[in-house]
Amino acid sequence: MPDQSHHEEEWKPSHNPWAVALTVTLATFMEVLDTSIANVALPHIAGSLGASGEEATWVLTSYLVSSAIILPISGWISNRIGRKRFYMTCVVMFTACSMLCGLAPTLPILIFARILQGLGGGGLAPSEQAILADTFSVADRGKAFALYGTAVVIAPAIGPTLGGWITDNFNWHWIFFINLPIGLLSLYLSNRMVEDPPAVKARTLIKSPVDFTGLGLVAVGVGCLEFFLDKGQEKDWFGDPMICTVAAIACILLIAFVFWEWRHPDPIVDLKLLKNRNFGTAVFLQLILGMVLFGSTVLIPQYLQGLLGYTAERAGQVLSPAGLVMMVMMIVAGRSLGKFDPRLMVSLGYIAVAAGLYNLTRLSLDSAFGTVTLWRMLQVIGLPFVFIPISTLNYVGVPRSKSNQISSLSNFARNLGGSAGTALLTTFLARRGQTFQSQLAEHSVQGSVQYTRYIDSVAAVLRQGGMSATQAMQSAVGYAYQQMLRQASMLAYKNAFALLSFVIVCLTPLPFLMRLPSKAEKPLPEDAVAH
Repeated sequence: MPDQSHHEEEWKPSHNPWAVALTVTLATFMEVLDTSIANVALPHIAGSLGASGEEATWVLTSYLVSSAIILPISGWISNRIGRKRFYMTCVVMFTACSMLCGLAPTLPILIFARILQGLGGGGLAPSEQAILADTFSVADRGKAFALYGTAVVIAPAIGPTLGGWITDNFNWHWIFFINLPIGLLSLYLSNRMVEDPPAVKARTLIKSPVDFTGLGLVAVGVGCLEFFLDKGQEKDWFGDPMICTVAAIACILLIAFVFWEWRHPDPIVDLKLLKNRNFGTAVFLQLILGMVLFGSTVLIPQYLQGLLGYTAERAGQVLSPAGLVMMVMMIVAGRSLGKFDPRLMVSLGYIAVAAGLYNLTRLSLDSAFGTVTLWRMLQVIGLPFVFIPISTLNYVGVPRSKSNQISSLSNFARNLGGSAGTALLTTFLARRGQTFQSQLAEHSVQGSVQYTRYIDSVAAVLRQGGMSATQAMQSAVGYAYQQMLRQASMLAYKNAFALLSFVIVCLTPLPFLMRLPSKAEKPLPEDAVAH
């Protein structure tokens, strides 16, 4: 019988690898675009379906929870039914449920459709990265992941702008309907272009008993964890009995899951892969990358809309040029990967990201549109030099048959980091905002010379506008209070950007824990586990 590693080394896809890359990137763009485009339409969805704003947020939460559940187990499902079949099933589910979302007459039906859509969308990214890792040689993986990363960063950048335009000029239903032609095209191309390598096909033929215990533990545990992170700040964290209960359930089930899976002969999630030095380090770095990438993408639009009065579409226009910058830098990073030490690229990328984040602490309540746009562009320049090398080093020393597990775990880490980062930053902003509000209030003493002059000057302007003296004085006091709140919020945002910058700086030495791939990296045999 021929040696398995020999077959893995010799296998090449039947079609042009770049055609395969473009095919899977198309579905990536569709899925990532949908996650950001729906945010803008939430008020319109709530008004159209007769729901409150809090009820409408379940349109986002339900998607996040279901996609988080499918991420860690997508590698096991791919091995069970075949990666191509699983990938195409995800495309079909995401596309069909997009149509169902657009047709939903009530909020419960829309939420149900979003849950199914999340199950399909969550399985796309791990499958796509595994397909790219197997389709391209080690030398060309950087360029392939650059193309994939371009879709990942451009979609959320144009999502708010496109979503705002569609909602204003048509209605919210069309933010889901636009997925239909993209999904159908992706399905057609996937059927023709994508194929499973021999190692994946051989793995599919092994029909071991299903680990229902592990499946149940990870599904419920991750679902509870995602709900806890998404709703914690809204419900005052551990001050709410429901949040305490969900957090306890998540903690117990996930600890039990780790112990169960570590000892299981055919685990749902192969946690022993984390013993691989490269992969264990990469998972941690992906976790932090998710926190920074998602966190900063959330913070900047909130700052622009909450403090500078931008519309969602206008805020999207600030982010869009940064997407174009990242697209160019993805190409540069992909071409540079084989010429420089990828670990050094990651460290320098982290330094650039940290500098860009710290530069955002210069934002003020008077920052111009062009200034914020430029600073956002500078902030993202280093991200491709982090994303691409880490995505490539993920697979060093890991057998090709484990590519599905590698992709699902790394994507889960990044998404979990995004959820945790968003939750922690939201809480940080609220707490620091309250602290700064108290500090500013101590310096706004009624009767002081500075306070009196400020109130009198504002009241004088209002009287010139036709207000009575009493109304002008009351409005001036109210205006002063609102300005104090804006100042406190601005200082909280500055602290958040500084904190993210500090965290990133602390990560700069960690990439050197990973080992470099050899120039002719060979896949390990099935039974090998790198330590």
